[in-house]
Amino acid sequence: MKKAVFADYAGQGNHGDYAEQGNQAEYAGNELPSVHAAHGDIAYQNKDITSKLLAENFGGKSFRVYGLDIPEVKAVLPTNIPSVRANELRLDNLFELADGTAALVDYESEYKKEDKVKYLNYLTGIANRYQKQKKDCPTIRMIVIYTGDIERRQVSDEYNIGAVRVKLEPAFLSELDSGGIFRHLKEKVEKNESLDDEELMEFIILPLSFREKEERKEKIRETVRLAAQIQDRSQQLFALAGILTFTDKLIDMETANQIRRIEMTKVGWIIEQEKQQILAEAEEEKQQILAEAEEEKQQMLAKAKEEKRQAARESVIKMIRKNYPTEETAFIVSSFSWDDIEAVRREIAEAE
Repeated sequence: MKKAVFADYAGQGNHGDYAEQGNQAEYAGNELPSVHAAHGDIAYQNKDITSKLLAENFGGKSFRVYGLDIPEVKAVLPTNIPSVRANELRLDNLFELADGTAALVDYESEYKKEDKVKYLNYLTGIANRYQKQKKDCPTIRMIVIYTGDIERRQVSDEYNIGAVRVKLEPAFLSELDSGGIFRHLKEKVEKNESLDDEELMEFIILPLSFREKEERKEKIRETVRLAAQIQDRSQQLFALAGILTFTDKLIDMETANQIRRIEMTKVGWIIEQEKQQILAEAEEEKQQILAEAEEEKQQMLAKAKEEKRQAARESVIKMIRKNYPTEETAFIVSSFSWDDIEAVRREIAEAE
């Protein structure tokens, strides 16, 4: 089972028969058709909403709940690697971690030794991309998360061919207390309590932690129903988007479409909230600009008034020095009163 979790075009990895029919080669490097769109259901956008929601909300999250001791996620990086061969699936997701390293995370429901060659291709592809961008490639962690039907004893975490050695950091969902986690999350959601980041990470991976295939499918439906009850809108969206993306090979069309409808409704709400926020910010900025313009106008008027007053004063001084009488000076320079002119006359006399 492969899932293109945070690909630039999420949901375009291995959807049913698409990969088997060779569409990967046909659409390599381009936008692949959505399985939902192909069935006449809810279509994916060019920049898939699910991927966008996850990417925007994954910062600060940690994989510790899956048994991985790595730093928190700082950012989601693009996963399109041009050098990866067309017949290989796009890598699942690539993260920048808080310590400056990068984490390539893959999800598997079976262990195959040949997958390690695929991981090596991914790693060299990432290194090549950094080289083309004239950037130093960070230290890369190769993380593989195995679903509930794979146990630690079945897996070798190293690929060593002499000149090249790849060290995996595996996580095993079979080691999670699936039933206990589900009961805990159910209790919190039913009490309308907010979930912390670790609980959200448990939420989105929970269905894959069950061992039996049919049980996993049923838990997907149950987890979706539970996630739909989360009161916090952003947490609800993150959980639903995560479940849909992580379980894309197992989820049935009806459940997937149910999530899509919820997503679109909530996304519409978010867009409206963002619109109102933008309008409010624009109005605030407009008022600030108007206030600044008015202040500048008043300053300019005050400056012009002062300059005019100063020019009139200089005219009064010249007329006094030419022995113009006060009455005539006041008539000519109307902005200066008789008292103003007399005050200037005294200043000149004192100065001389």
